[in-house]
Amino acid sequence: MSLRIIDVALEVAGPSIARHPSLAQLARDDLCRYLFQLVKSDNMAILSGSLRVAGTLLSTCRHVLKLQQELFLSYLVACLHPRVEIPREPGIDPALYVGVPQAPKLVKPSASQAGSGRTTPVPVKDRQKLGMEGGSRKPEAREAMVESIGVLARIPNFMAELFVNYDCEVDRADLCEDMVGLLSRNAFPDSAAWSTTNVPPLCLDALLGYIQFIADRLDDEPKHDGPFDLSRLREQRQRKKIIIQGATKFNEDPKAGIAFLASKGIIEDIEDPKLIAKFLKGTSRISKKVLGEYISNRKNEQILEAFMDLFDFAGVGIVDALRDVLGSFRLPGESPLIQRIVTVFAEKYLAGAKPKEAADADSLFILTYAAIMLNTDLYNPNVKPQNRMTFEGFTKNLKGVNAGNDFPIEYLEGIYRSIQQDEIILPDEHENKHAFEYAWKELLIKASTAGDMIPCDSNVLDADMFEATWKPVVATLSYVFMSASDDVVFSRVVIGFDQCAKIATKYGLTEALDRIIFCLSSISTLASETTPNTTLNTEVQIGKKAVMVSEVAVKLGRDFKAQLATIVLFRLLSGSEAAIRNGWEYVVRILHHLFINSLIPQLDIRDSGLDIPPIPLQPPSQVVDRDGRSNEAGLLSAFTSYLSSYAADDPPEPSDEEIENTLCTIDCINACGISELLENIRSVPISSMTYLVNALLAKLPDTSPAVITHPSSCCEMMIQYNISEKPLTRTLQNIIRDAKNIHPLMLSRVIYYLLVLLRRSYLIGSQDHSFMRPPVVLHSISSFEQDILENSAVPIIAGLTSIGNETQLWKEITKYPDFWSIIQRLHQHQDGGAMIFDLLRNIVESDPPVINADNYEAAVGIANDFANAGSIVAIQELRHEPSVRRTRSVKKPSKPQDNPLVIRGTKAVGIIYQMTARIPALISQSHLERNEAWAAYWSPIFNALTTQCLNPCRDIRHQAISALQRSLLSPELASTDHKEWVAIFGEVLFPLILRLLKPEVYQSDPTGMSETRVQAATLVCKIFLHYLVLLSEWEGMLDLWLNILDILDRMMNSGQGDSLEAVPESLKNILLVMADGGYLVPPSVDESKEKIWVETQKRLDRFLPDLFKEIFPPTPEGQFVPPPPQQDLPHHPAEGSSGEKTKEKSPRASVEEDDVE
Repeated sequence: MSLRIIDVALEVAGPSIARHPSLAQLARDDLCRYLFQLVKSDNMAILSGSLRVAGTLLSTCRHVLKLQQELFLSYLVACLHPRVEIPREPGIDPALYVGVPQAPKLVKPSASQAGSGRTTPVPVKDRQKLGMEGGSRKPEAREAMVESIGVLARIPNFMAELFVNYDCEVDRADLCEDMVGLLSRNAFPDSAAWSTTNVPPLCLDALLGYIQFIADRLDDEPKHDGPFDLSRLREQRQRKKIIIQGATKFNEDPKAGIAFLASKGIIEDIEDPKLIAKFLKGTSRISKKVLGEYISNRKNEQILEAFMDLFDFAGVGIVDALRDVLGSFRLPGESPLIQRIVTVFAEKYLAGAKPKEAADADSLFILTYAAIMLNTDLYNPNVKPQNRMTFEGFTKNLKGVNAGNDFPIEYLEGIYRSIQQDEIILPDEHENKHAFEYAWKELLIKASTAGDMIPCDSNVLDADMFEATWKPVVATLSYVFMSASDDVVFSRVVIGFDQCAKIATKYGLTEALDRIIFCLSSISTLASETTPNTTLNTEVQIGKKAVMVSEVAVKLGRDFKAQLATIVLFRLLSGSEAAIRNGWEYVVRILHHLFINSLIPQLDIRDSGLDIPPIPLQPPSQVVDRDGRSNEAGLLSAFTSYLSSYAADDPPEPSDEEIENTLCTIDCINACGISELLENIRSVPISSMTYLVNALLAKLPDTSPAVITHPSSCCEMMIQYNISEKPLTRTLQNIIRDAKNIHPLMLSRVIYYLLVLLRRSYLIGSQDHSFMRPPVVLHSISSFEQDILENSAVPIIAGLTSIGNETQLWKEITKYPDFWSIIQRLHQHQDGGAMIFDLLRNIVESDPPVINADNYEAAVGIANDFANAGSIVAIQELRHEPSVRRTRSVKKPSKPQDNPLVIRGTKAVGIIYQMTARIPALISQSHLERNEAWAAYWSPIFNALTTQCLNPCRDIRHQAISALQRSLLSPELASTDHKEWVAIFGEVLFPLILRLLKPEVYQSDPTGMSETRVQAATLVCKIFLHYLVLLSEWEGMLDLWLNILDILDRMMNSGQGDSLEAVPESLKNILLVMADGGYLVPPSVDESKEKIWVETQKRLDRFLPDLFKEIFPPTPEGQFVPPPPQQDLPHHPAEGSSGEKTKEKSPRASVEEDDVE
C-alpha cells in the first residue's frame, strides 16, 4: 500500500517534488536508500512495487538523482548480466557475435583475499542472499527487473542522457554501454535458462527501440546551443578512455601504468609524487590491492607520504581516520609493508589531528597497529568467539607504550567499542549492511558536488553514443538473424540492420558499417575465402533462357536466410559506398563468386574506355537442352541418362530441385540491385576508393591463376572505376614478370590494364610517374618469348593504341627501341597485323609530329616489313594469270590486290614516301655533318623503296617504283651547296638495276619483272635528265654518264627482246637534250667535250650501233651535224625538268599515280 501511494504521488507531482529543495533532499536520501534496499527483496510483490516506484521516481525526478540513478541501474545491470559465455550453436559462426560483453564494465574482478591480515569478505552465500550478485534471484524477479529497464529505456532521450551524464564523465560508470551490453546479452536465447522465456524478446525489443530512437532523429538539425559543451564532453570521454586504459595497465604493472598516464598527459609530471598520489587516490578503477602494494614499496615512500597528505585528519578520531585510509586501498599482507604504511599514517595523523592522548609518533604507531590487530581478531571467522580479544586484553597490549605511560582508559575504550560495533572494512570487498551504509554515505557526499543531470534532447552526441555501443547491437542482430524462425522477428531484425547501416553511414562510423557487412556477408554464405569450384557448372537451356547451375547457386537457393541476408546486404550498401572501408573485402568476394558462376553479367565497359573484349568465363562442363528433348520419360530413360553420363565421366544432370534452387538464386540476385551499387562506385571519392583497391588487389594471385576470370574481374573493376594507384601498378608489373607461368588470357589482360593505367597516369597530369615508367613497362613486354607475345598480341596492340590520344606519352614511348621491337614482332600477326598498321599510320600522320631522330629509321623499317609481307602473294599472282588464260567460264579467283597483305603492303610504301616530308626538319635539327645527316635520313627511304622495287608482288613493286621516282625528284633532295645527293645513282639506281638483272629476281615474277626493268631503266634516264644542269657542274659527270651507258648496255643485252624498246627512246631523248644543252657536242665545236663525245659514241655503238649516227648524222667532210634544238624541252631544272615537262608535286601527294611508264 505504501509503495502504491508513493508511486501515485510521484506520478502526480514528481517534477514538483524535484523542484522543492526539502522534498528533493528527502527523495535523494531516505526514499532512494530504502527503496533500493527493497529492490533486493525476494518477495515478488515488494520487488514489483519497489521497481515500479523506482521507475516512476527516475522518470519524473531523475535530473536531481544523478548518483542515485547510477547506483540503481548499476545494481540492476550487475544482477541481470549473465557471466557465462554465449553457447555455441551449430551453423552459427561464433565470429558473428563477437562484441557482446561477458560482464558489465562497472563490475570489477574480485580481488584475492589471501594474507590480508584482516577479516575476510562476507562469504559468497551470504552475498547472494543480499542479492548483490543476482545468483539467487528468481526467474520472475529477473523478468521484473528487465521490464523495469525496458520501461526506462523507452523514455525519450533516456539512453542519450545516460551517455552524456555517465559515459562522458570521468568518475562515473559507463552506464549507457553497460545497459546496451545487458540488453544485447539477454537478447540471446540462452538467457531464458536463468530467467524466463519473455526476457530475450523483451531485451531485443528494448535494443531495437534504442536503434529506432537514434534513427528517427538522424536527419534532425543538430542543436549546438544545448546545456552542455560538446567539445568538452568529447574531451572528457577521451580522457576517460585513457584513464581506464592507464588504470588497467597500472593494475598489471604499476610502473608501466604510471609511465603511460604520464605520456598521455593525465599525470602532468611523473617526477612529482603529489600528482601521482592525487591520481591514484581519485581514480576508483585502480585495484585497491595493487595500490596498497605500490605505495607500501620502499621505492615509493615519497608517493606514500604524498598519498597520506591528501587526507584531512583535523578533528577526526583515530578509528575514523583509519577507516578512511584503509578504505582507499587494501592493506598488504606482509608485516614490513604494513609497518611502513602505519609509520607514515602515524606521523601524518599526529601532525594533522594533534591528539592530546598520544605522546609521540611512536606511541601512535603502536596504537594504530594494535587497532588493526584488534579488527582482525574480532572479525576473523577462524577465531572462536570465546577466544576473541577482550577490552582488557586490548588495554593490556598497550600498557606503557605511550612514551612509557598508558593511554587514557576512556580513549582506548572508545577505540575498542568503535571497532567492536563497526568493522574496519574495504567496502569494495564486502557487501553487507555496513558496506551499504558506508557506500551510501560516500554517495551523498559525492552527490553534493556532482550536480544535477544534464538533459539531452539533441542528436549532437548520437554519433559518439552509437560508436560506443554498436558492437553488441550488431552482434545480437546477427545472432538473432541466424537463430530466429518468426517472420516478425526477421522483419524487425532486417529493419535494425538497415537502421544501423544508415546511422553508421550518416556519422562516418566505418568500422560499424564494415562489421555489418561482414556479418551479413557471412550469413549469405557467399563471402568464403575459398574460391568455389566451377568445373561442374552445367548450363541448362529452358526455353529461350540459359541457366547456369552451380554449387554456389544451388546452395544459396536452398537457404532462405542466406538469400534474405544477401538482399539486405546489397540494399544497405547502396548509398553507403563512400563509408565502406575493410568491408570491401567481403563485397569483392561476393561479386567475384557471383561473377565466375555467371550469376551477374559482365561489367559494362563501354563507358570506361576499355577497348577489350569481355572476360571469357570458364565454359560449363556440359549443356543440357531440356526443351529439345522428346517428351519421353520414365524410369528407363532416367536410368539410361544416368548410365550415359557415368560412362562419359560427366557430372549427372541437374535435378529439378537444383534447377529450381538456381532460379531462386537468380531472382534473389536480381532483387539485390547490384548494377546500382556498381554505378554508385563511380562517384566514390578517391580517398575511400583506396580500400576498394586493396580489396581488389588482395584477389590478385601471387602465382599463376588456375582460372583466368578470378583476377581479371578484379583488375577490370579497378580499371573501370579509374583507379590508378601505385599498389595496383606494382601488382600488375609483378604478374607480367612471371609471364611464362601466367595463363595467356590473364597475361594479355594484365598487359592491357597496365598500358591503360600508364595512359591515365599521364592523362590526369600527375607529375610523379616514378612508380610507372614507360621504358620499364615496354621492356617487360618486349622481353616475352615470341609465342607468349603473339598469344597476347591483340590486347597489347589495343593498349598501345589507346595511348595514341596522349601526345606527351605518345612521344615518350615511341622513342624507345622496345616499342618498335614489339610492333615489329607482331606486324604479321593474323589478328593484330591490321591494328599494328593503323598504329604505324597514326604515328606517321600525327600532328604535332611524333616521328623524330630517335624513331625515324625504326618507323621506316616497320613500314618496309609490312611491304615485304605482301611478297607471299606473288605465287598467287603467278597462278592467277594462267587460270585466266585457260578459261573464262570458270569463276576467277580473287585478285591479289584484294589480299589484306597486299593492301597493307601498298599502303606501307605510301607511308615510307610520306616520311620524306620529315627529312628536311630532321636534317636541320641534326647535329651531324651535312653529308652524314643526308645519308642518315635519305638512305633508309631509298633502301626501303629499292627493296620493294624487287618485291615479287606486282602491285607493291609498281607502287615502290612510283614512290622512288617521287622521292628522287623531291626538291629537298639535291642542292648546289653539296654533292652528297649524287649518291642516288651509285647507291640507289645502279644497284637497283643490277639486282633486277639477276635471274632469281626475274623468276620471282617472269611476266611482270620485264616491265619493272624497263621502268627502272627509264627512271635512271629521267633522273639523269632532271639533275643534268647540277651534274654538269660536278667533276664526276663523265664517269656517271658512262656508267649509265654501261647499265643500259647490260639491260639491252639481258634478252628481253621487244619489251626493251622504250630504253633506246629514253636514251635518244637524253642525247638530244645533252646536245641541245651543249653537254654533248662534236670536238670541232667544243674541244673540251671531245672525251665525252668519243666515249659516248664508243659505248653506244656496242649495243645501239645506229643510234648515234641517227642523232648526229656525219657530213661529207666527216663531221657530225648536231641535231636541231628541241623547242619543247627545257634546259634547266628550275624550269621544271631537263628532259620533259614535269609538274612538281608535293612530297605528301598521293603515290598511287604511276609516273613511270
